[in-house]
Amino acid sequence: MRALLRISRRDALRARGRTALIMVMIGLPVLVITCVLTFAATADVTLSEGIVRKLGAADLRVKTSGYAKVKAQYGDDGIPYGEGAERPEKAAAATAAQVAARLQPGSRLIGFDEGSVEVRTERGYDHVTALEVDLRDPMTRGMRPLVEGRHPAAPDEVAVTPAMKRRIGDTIEVTREGRRVKVVGVVQDPFDTGVVEVVGFRGVLLDERDGRGIGWLADTPSPATWADTRRLNDVGLVGLSRVTAESELSADGTMSTRVVVGIAVAVFMVGMETVLLAGPAFAIGLRRRATALAMIAAQGGSKAHLRVIVLADGLVLGGVAALVAAVAGVSGGLLLVPLLSDSVGPTEVPWWPAVGVTALGLVSGVAAAMVPAVLAGRRDPAAVLAGRSDAARDRAGRPVLGLVLVAAGVAATLLAPGTDEVWIFAASVLGLLGLVALVPSLVALTGRLAVRLPLAPRLGVRDAVRHRMRTASAVAAVMAATAGAVTAGIGVTSQDAAARASYSSSTPVGTLMISAYAADDEEWARTRQAVQERLPGIALAEAFEPVDSDGRSAGLYAERLRECASCTHIPPGVLVGDQRLLEVMQGRHDPTAAAALAEGKAVVFGPSTLRDGRLALRIDVDESTAKLTRFETQAVVAEAASRGVTSVLVPPATLKAKGFGLKERTVFARHQPQDVKLLREHLTVAGSQVSVRLEGGYERDVSIIMIVLMGGALVLVLGGTFVATALAAADLRPDLATIAAVGAPSRTGRLVLAGQAGYIAGLGALVGAIAGAVPGVALAWVMTLRTGDHLVIGSPPLIAEAQKATVAVPWMLVAGLVVGLPLLAALVAGAFARTRALPLTRRLT
Repeated sequence: MRALLRISRRDALRARGRTALIMVMIGLPVLVITCVLTFAATADVTLSEGIVRKLGAADLRVKTSGYAKVKAQYGDDGIPYGEGAERPEKAAAATAAQVAARLQPGSRLIGFDEGSVEVRTERGYDHVTALEVDLRDPMTRGMRPLVEGRHPAAPDEVAVTPAMKRRIGDTIEVTREGRRVKVVGVVQDPFDTGVVEVVGFRGVLLDERDGRGIGWLADTPSPATWADTRRLNDVGLVGLSRVTAESELSADGTMSTRVVVGIAVAVFMVGMETVLLAGPAFAIGLRRRATALAMIAAQGGSKAHLRVIVLADGLVLGGVAALVAAVAGVSGGLLLVPLLSDSVGPTEVPWWPAVGVTALGLVSGVAAAMVPAVLAGRRDPAAVLAGRSDAARDRAGRPVLGLVLVAAGVAATLLAPGTDEVWIFAASVLGLLGLVALVPSLVALTGRLAVRLPLAPRLGVRDAVRHRMRTASAVAAVMAATAGAVTAGIGVTSQDAAARASYSSSTPVGTLMISAYAADDEEWARTRQAVQERLPGIALAEAFEPVDSDGRSAGLYAERLRECASCTHIPPGVLVGDQRLLEVMQGRHDPTAAAALAEGKAVVFGPSTLRDGRLALRIDVDESTAKLTRFETQAVVAEAASRGVTSVLVPPATLKAKGFGLKERTVFARHQPQDVKLLREHLTVAGSQVSVRLEGGYERDVSIIMIVLMGGALVLVLGGTFVATALAAADLRPDLATIAAVGAPSRTGRLVLAGQAGYIAGLGALVGAIAGAVPGVALAWVMTLRTGDHLVIGSPPLIAEAQKATVAVPWMLVAGLVVGLPLLAALVAGAFARTRALPLTRRLT
């Protein structure tokens, strides 16, 4: 074995270009996967890893949950799981004495609170994260390390994080009361470099509205345990310690079947693509070493010896490539964390997954060398030493197995819809394997069409047909890459088309909504005045909110009165307004709808809420069924300014007739400001509850996904094509010498290789596009039915209508793969081909 490895090592060093090519083919998937795994593991800060930001040097953190009892605690969330959890209004406020009574005797407590605070900026107010704790206490050591300056020592002093972009000595205003505090230090969250946070004494930054709950840090005589946490849970408190953080596991710690299948499919696809790409490169090495292997055979070496020598190449190159790529991937993942993520956890390398991926690269290298190893045993040593062409011809084989696998894959794919995407890809693997087995036969079949081509491309195609095994590997690699891109492209495009078609909104596209539901009359008056000043000359339309006799806000809802296959699960929004709001909703003056609204009829933009000219409304006060009001009113259907609007416009007189009052808290305008965030910051000066929203319509863009799919296919298609073309150039050198001897121009050799490259890429892309269409349609079926907004309830005919899947084909992607990539491969191969012909020699016969 040592001799075999030494032979492989020496050959790899002699042919450095081929060695580098093989190592890149094998190592690139290993590098990418290990890099992603390392990046994700390091950037993801778990609760136990980031416990110091929560506890500092304390043993226990205690927070109120708002509930009388926490039945079960997961992590540091105080959500009461299970039945019997009491509502927040039944929970009494906890005090430090009550907390101390539940802890170990001799425990020391300090208070803290966290939430958000409004900070005055040059343009208005901005919400930032706030923490109230005395950072001078040793118990807080490590929570917010000091970067510059000192910790706050008085109520009018604060520390800020670097992302807040304030310097030491600056004075800032916090809360609506305009409390002025001085920045005396810069601190940093130990795991999140991008957080914008201000830290001060308790009672300075947060008020009752912004705070998330009273909390304490506790220093206990002995390490806190689950028993301490349970005692706190009994009185509605949440206790976080290092023990509870380390126990943060899901209820089911095992991987589901779909996850296991998904990993298996991904591993198989990566391995198969690596084998198909690296296989021709090993064949190049076999061609270069043909004389050396023939001499070994002539001196008594058996076919098994020759095969083992070639397999040793796969072992050496695959092992070295996988190891180097794994090290580079881990290093790259660690280097990318501070560049691409604000969240930086402890350096963490997923060793077992990394070892598994490295082993996959090693196995892929050995598997890629198997076909060349078999071919090495078939060569005639005498013919090779005499300089004649290899007498061993590639055998196309019988396509029975391939046809059976293709049929099984199609059947499994058709049965897979309705379950999950992972089963679609798993079923498509069978069909893909069948096509790989059929590729040699497809090469032989399509090679007959070469008679209709010009001379140079005809020579290139015929040479590809003569060396079916070399060509088939490259065609299969191109096919697999194209099939995957087409499948994913059809699924993503179909999902996008379905979501676009089912998108609904309460207002038309381009409508600006400014509201302040929790504001009082005085604050809303200031907000309304600020809106008019910031939007001079813009027509505003008021919307009203119903209130009961006690002044409490009431929820107004429209009930669906008939089945609708295209209706979303979101209930239609109800607006209360006059003619001006109607014109905003329609973008024009509609005399019919305006007359109906003036007569006291509601205007419906989504027909699902209307039956026999009647609209059913429901008014809830504080979600109390005792004060629930249901009534019907006459309504008409009108067309909104843009499709997808499903809301209802009710005239104010209708609600007044039912005994409800109205208050204005929202205005609408047909206006698109250049900077919505800037407008909101300006308006927050007048009121703290201002919300600004611009209806932009369906905004998802899948072009980035299409570019990624095209880029991935580009690398794999060109890689597989150029490897095969390089091998063809080595095989064609004697033929090119003959062509040059009979007077062919120098560009003929380039045209021959360009024709072969175009044939390999074109055949693989065409078959791959067809192969990817079937699972693509199945994937579209699953993705559009499962993630669409269709409301599949009601009668069987309605369900059948709603369950019509959307299938959309990304024609630009398909055209680029089937037409653009083969042309590009041909042009690049012809431009950079090395076609220096050997001088004619007389060969022994």
